Amino acid sequence: MLKRIILFVLVASIWGCKNPQKGETIPVDDFFKTFDKAYYHISPDGKSLSYLKLQDKKLDLFVENLATGNSVQLTHLTEKTISFHFWTSNNELIYYTEDESKDRRSDIFVINKDGSKQVQLSANEKTRLKVIEDQLIDDKYIIVASNKRDSTVFDVYRLNVRNGQMDIAAKNPGNITEWMTDNKGVLKIAVASDGVNETLLYRENENQSFQPVLTNNFETTFQPVAFSEQETNVLYAISSVNRDKNALVSLDLKTGKEKKVLFANDTLNVVDARYSKAQKKMLFVTCETWKKEKFYLDNNSRDIYSKIDLLLPGSEWRIMDKDKMEKVFVIRTFTDKNPGSYYLYTASENKLKKLTDINSSIKEDMMSDMKPISFKSQDSLTINGYLTLPRNKKATNLPVVVLPHNGPGGRNSWGYNAEVQFLASRGYAVLQVNYRGSTGYGKSFYAAGFKQWSDKIQEDVNDGVRWLVKQQIANPKKVAIYGNGFGGYIALNCLYKNPDLYSCGGSNSGVINLFSYLKTIPPFLKSNLQMYYEIIGNPVTDTDYMRFASPVFHADRFKAPLFIAQNPKDPRVNVAEGVQFIKELKKRNVPVTYIEKEEGPNPVLRQQGRAALYKALEEFLKTNLSKK
Repeated sequence: MLKRIILFVLVASIWGCKNPQKGETIPVDDFFKTFDKAYYHISPDGKSLSYLKLQDKKLDLFVENLATGNSVQLTHLTEKTISFHFWTSNNELIYYTEDESKDRRSDIFVINKDGSKQVQLSANEKTRLKVIEDQLIDDKYIIVASNKRDSTVFDVYRLNVRNGQMDIAAKNPGNITEWMTDNKGVLKIAVASDGVNETLLYRENENQSFQPVLTNNFETTFQPVAFSEQETNVLYAISSVNRDKNALVSLDLKTGKEKKVLFANDTLNVVDARYSKAQKKMLFVTCETWKKEKFYLDNNSRDIYSKIDLLLPGSEWRIMDKDKMEKVFVIRTFTDKNPGSYYLYTASENKLKKLTDINSSIKEDMMSDMKPISFKSQDSLTINGYLTLPRNKKATNLPVVVLPHNGPGGRNSWGYNAEVQFLASRGYAVLQVNYRGSTGYGKSFYAAGFKQWSDKIQEDVNDGVRWLVKQQIANPKKVAIYGNGFGGYIALNCLYKNPDLYSCGGSNSGVINLFSYLKTIPPFLKSNLQMYYEIIGNPVTDTDYMRFASPVFHADRFKAPLFIAQNPKDPRVNVAEGVQFIKELKKRNVPVTYIEKEEGPNPVLRQQGRAALYKALEEFLKTNLSKK
């Protein structure tokens, strides 16, 4: 089987060199092409633009002078790959690199924008780093969180960018999962968690101790956005406290009570909120139903930002970065049929300058529409999702690929999805179901999925297939199910339990054993274990259920052809257990296509791995669906 896959990949690679004309098959590689430039950032003064550019199969850091258009290459990497970078002053940048190992060993550098005076701040660290405040304090410090003292928790440090010295600013007592500074870089917020309940802690200044403000169950959203600069001890936050849907509120940090509701709607869920440091106010919220939509909080904000709407009709757009005075912006666009582009927007001139396309190989007129759907589950719950139909085919009796999304939590969203468009281009209708337990539909819908991974969650997915069949869109004899992570877990369980619904199925780095999955949770997420027990199951008290819900214990019930992909470098995947599972399946003559793929930080290797994966998946689906 492996030889056949390799041969097929080689053949498909040769085919992929052709340029598709109308009616021809779009090469697999086109869908998963690595960007040439990305991760743009604006210097605080708005005069320089930094970005990563693919050079000799590595991403290197460049800086462009916006006035002259001249660019300077700052790095010439040969081994490690840049994971992120940012401006810490008008003239200096910091970049963070990782290698391809499981440990993701990292380095940190600070460098001048002209490429001079590079200083290495750390070398070959196994620890992780999170940036809390990226602008220089006293011309030498930034605020970061690191698990260097204890791998299970993140402490807060002042990182001296002149000499790399890290001085601890706040020691984690063992239960702090988040830290937040105010708009001047003063550490004022901490979030403590026992795995199920989260407590917001606050202090007015760094000489005081943190005091509890409010406590919520993890089902409740309370996401700090920004401190008010007009009122002391007031925090803006996205909150579902005492409501089902997320709202934007201001919170009195002294009393723990809401002061004001800035935006709330019983049918709309706030997923993002934009604060302006320059204007010292909240500007707009973003809500998501089947698409995301901005709601401006005052007329002035509407007048300013709706100008961008007019320049980009029909596209969703996001502000990726901005200068300190909020006059120059990096904006990313996308639609369901276009991965989009990066633009530089100058507010004073109300002009957009295209920086680059995210994937220039994608032709929008050859992609398919992603349409919202909804149906009723067996227990009368409204389930939402998306259906993408192949172009130039009648929406009747089509082969279908069902794509359960990853989890726990999460959801499918409207927008460009390379995997979806690839499958639609091959003639498949693609069904995405936001099953119960998905986020974005309120607390009640989210909680309805707890400990239902082998029950109602799977039934929601199955009900979506039955709905498609009833609508006569799906050919009931040609339905496949395939997913990533927990989506792969759902796919495997649905496949062996419903031989009447699915002809074949697949899993990409899918969870096959809930016991093993919980053991692979990294040390710095151990505080969330109790939450995972609530959502998935407790390996001690729910042993029978978790065994029932884990595909690895039901190899004797699989009959349909299986496609399984694993990443040997993924620390969350037990590759040996997966291989043993496959051996058990093959003993029973279950047809299994197995592929190992690698998706590390290197974008070229990631593209190669994805291309090989989807070429093999294409052949698998063709064999098991198209020829039926």
